[in-house]
Amino acid sequence: MSPADKVPTDGGQGLGQNPFGALSGINLPAGGQTPAATSAAKAPLPAKNRGRVDIKRTTAGRGGKTVTVVTGFVGIGLPEKESLAKKMRNACGCGGTVKDGEIEIQGDQRDKIAQILTEAGFRPVFAGG
Repeated sequence: MSPADKVPTDGGQGLGQNPFGALSGINLPAGGQTPAATSAAKAPLPAKNRGRVDIKRTTAGRGGKTVTVVTGFVGIGLPEKESLAKKMRNACGCGGTVKDGEIEIQGDQRDKIAQILTEAGFRPVFAGG
């Protein structure tokens, strides 16, 4: 390679002007936070009521194994049910699935599931035994 083929790495010429120089005169919050993030940190969003869901503990047809079933979802699709089921499985440390529009979680996990549903804006109700 000849010296003419090489790309210089000395930094080249300066930019001439600072592209962020105009931002110094604007009243921006310190710490790199956006105004929306600072206002959201002060006042939490109100929980919206997404309807009642039933939490049941059942063993029927499962060889005596206990399963917690969440039913009664209105207005949400399969992808959101699957994401809720994933949150429940991770929080409970057990398996589960979405079957026939219901979320099934292995074991008696009603308290943890009720907390997750409340945070998601649902009104959980314990039904059955």
